[in-house]
Amino acid sequence: MSRITAFVLLALLVPCAAFAATVTVTDESINAGDTVTWTSDNTYVLDGFVFVEDGAVLNIEAGTVIKGKPGQGENASALIIAQGGKIYAEGTADNPIIFTAEADDVDNPNDIPFGTSGLWGGVIVLGNAVINTAEGVGNIEGIPSDETRGQYGGDDDTDSSGIIRYVSIRHGGTDIGEANEINGLTMGAVGSGTVIEYVEVFNNNDDGFEWFGGTVNCRNIIAAFCKDDSFDYDEGWRGKGQFWFTIQAENYGNRGGEHDGGTTPEDGTPYAIPVIYNATYIGSGMYSTNADSDYALKIRDNAGGMYYNSIFTEFVGGGIDVEDLDSGEDSAARLDAGDLVIANNIFWNFGAGSTWDVIGKQENIAAHLENNANVIADPMLSGISRVQDGGLDPMPATGSAAYDNLASIPSDGFYVPVNYKGAFGNSNWALGWTALDSYGFLTRGTVDVADTYSNVPSQYALDQNYPNPFNPTTTISYNIHASGVVTLNVYDVLGRKIETLVGNVMAPGSYAVTWDAKDNASGTYFYTLEAGGTTMTRKMLLIK
Repeated sequence: MSRITAFVLLALLVPCAAFAATVTVTDESINAGDTVTWTSDNTYVLDGFVFVEDGAVLNIEAGTVIKGKPGQGENASALIIAQGGKIYAEGTADNPIIFTAEADDVDNPNDIPFGTSGLWGGVIVLGNAVINTAEGVGNIEGIPSDETRGQYGGDDDTDSSGIIRYVSIRHGGTDIGEANEINGLTMGAVGSGTVIEYVEVFNNNDDGFEWFGGTVNCRNIIAAFCKDDSFDYDEGWRGKGQFWFTIQAENYGNRGGEHDGGTTPEDGTPYAIPVIYNATYIGSGMYSTNADSDYALKIRDNAGGMYYNSIFTEFVGGGIDVEDLDSGEDSAARLDAGDLVIANNIFWNFGAGSTWDVIGKQENIAAHLENNANVIADPMLSGISRVQDGGLDPMPATGSAAYDNLASIPSDGFYVPVNYKGAFGNSNWALGWTALDSYGFLTRGTVDVADTYSNVPSQYALDQNYPNPFNPTTTISYNIHASGVVTLNVYDVLGRKIETLVGNVMAPGSYAVTWDAKDNASGTYFYTLEAGGTTMTRKMLLIK
């Protein structure tokens, strides 16, 4: 059995969310002192701003789906972890936690048109770490300024807000006021005791991820097709990052990284100097209609920061723009002081030309890039696609420059030692848990499926009267001789789930269900029946 087939079969062990109960959550649901658990057998719907208050704990089981009601302004829906509150959202690669819009059927990759965003708010985490504003505290963007639970900032850089792991945040970024949208994942003064890894933001109306000060470290994060910046930091964020991936759509998106140092004042301390290894930033492409905004990095307002062993490609607008003021502290001063370093990276396929004087907008930046082991070379990514054709494969091919000239990776317990540049080596950690995968963007290869209907215990029998060719509907008949959870899913040849036909507890008996191929193209499909720990699989050929 192939690795992909094994993943598909394991996924069937989870009861289908389509048959779960729906629980509406309001602002009165998680109060100070409460410990609340959201379970995967329910779907939770956020109705307005839902705060996890100071002293409250929210646990979210793997496989849980949380949906936000639509609405703008004061009617927006979002989950906010307030200062002193904690979230433990621990999904798995096979069983992620999904935040999405109320209208989203997570089992149907085509129900919400590509590019749809702003259908609900997002996830906001607020902590007690240091920010560099004059007041030392702030009220987070995306929440009305008179909401005291929107405050962030303090003096505890090791503060913990909990764990967010294997979480996909989709179709968010609702507008609560003029130019005031909610990011996919907003982190205000989040401390280094918080764990954030394997988090995806997909089709958000504002930034994918934004940090306002703090020290939280973030690993294996994805911003896909967001309408503003992919990764944005402000107010002195000083965390670590590794394995960051973004891809922008052809007709919208802003910078791969918008990096600001301070706001009031811009030269406030501590300076923003995060250290990032193994990023892959893919812009809007050489035929983008988004050229004016499509820039790899914009660094300003006295921001520093360090990028090593990373790949920047397909930004038609330009490469790296560093603010250089006539006087005072600025990001050019951070470059001179060694607080801004861009070294041992790959740059390729920039719209204005792939030479250092074009990639580095300012002369001193061009010189810095050329003198710090950066290269202009084809990273030989296995596939770049911005449509649902299974053509996106960000792994570098054998012989790529991604395997040469590496900066050494610190051995500090956070960074993972790897022998490649960019977010991916010879395996794709985005498979299985992301919208990029379930919506059909990522390359999987075809699945080698063998019929297994004849090799099962007698209490679970799958009748052998199916049509082949499969044109264009079929009735799948099966017998169940013992009560239990029965799951029947249809997949395409790439192993992507097309539809769930059955997913509930069934009594003994004979059953039949019809699948209508609808708009699916001709080709090979397969359905898998799981019951009592036994899985039966059968290929189908669809001819239209």
